[in-house]
Amino acid sequence: MRFGYGTNGFWDHRLNDALAIIADLGYEGVGLTLDHPHLDPFGLDVKARTAAIGRRLESLGLSVVVETGARYLLDPRRKHEPTLVSDTDRDVRVDLLKRAVRIADAWGARAVSFWSGILPPGADPDRGWERLVTGVEKVLVVAEELGVDCAFEPEPGMFVERLDDVLELRRRLGDPERLRVTLDVGHGVCNEPDGPEGAIARAGDLIANVQLDDMRPHVHEHLEFGEGEIDLPGVLGALDRAGYRGLASVELPRHGHAAPLVAERSKHALDAAWERAVRKDRV
Repeated sequence: MRFGYGTNGFWDHRLNDALAIIADLGYEGVGLTLDHPHLDPFGLDVKARTAAIGRRLESLGLSVVVETGARYLLDPRRKHEPTLVSDTDRDVRVDLLKRAVRIADAWGARAVSFWSGILPPGADPDRGWERLVTGVEKVLVVAEELGVDCAFEPEPGMFVERLDDVLELRRRLGDPERLRVTLDVGHGVCNEPDGPEGAIARAGDLIANVQLDDMRPHVHEHLEFGEGEIDLPGVLGALDRAGYRGLASVELPRHGHAAPLVAERSKHALDAAWERAVRKDRV
């Protein structure tokens, strides 16, 4: 397992500067969100930018997961819209995700992470599942062709909001190899019935991406470590016992005003928690 930091927590920095700070702090990777401040996947220069960023990641020794949770990339007036379960324009989201898969392939990224979106008022769950399955199928065609994992994130308040919902999506699609799980450990505190360690155990080897943050029960707010109720050593130990060897990135998108300091504090907390987790397992 390698620790990383999400670039959506560095929106006030140029991407090159953000990557340098993250690497200097000892992180080994990044969760890189596609969005206009850092890499607009619809920009005319996207191929050149993708290549340049790939070289930068390589020079800094940073591995990468591609994140797709930009708030206003597709619609400047409606947060996160359109989604895979919207009433209209769902193919715009599918196009974004296909572009993300191609960018991930160019970088040798471990996975592309995405979520369902919120089911619009008046649309029943059967319609939501139909829309979601259809959209994910289209993305998986490209992912399977290029050999990129699609890591689906259950997001509180969205149509797919718990790990069991992701497992149901996999079942409806025939358990495709390339459809795996993004696990946000804070969500385990917020809305998983058996907590983050239980969710890790249930997801097991399906986990392809991990997001790290603190949270409180029933409140979807990303907090710095120590401000919520997460047992960080316990969570890291559970990931290790589950055999997870991928990237685990700090996810604090609303802390960009103090990004270098927050990233530094987070790294210290992770290092201390990891040492405690390893020492406990040795005993």
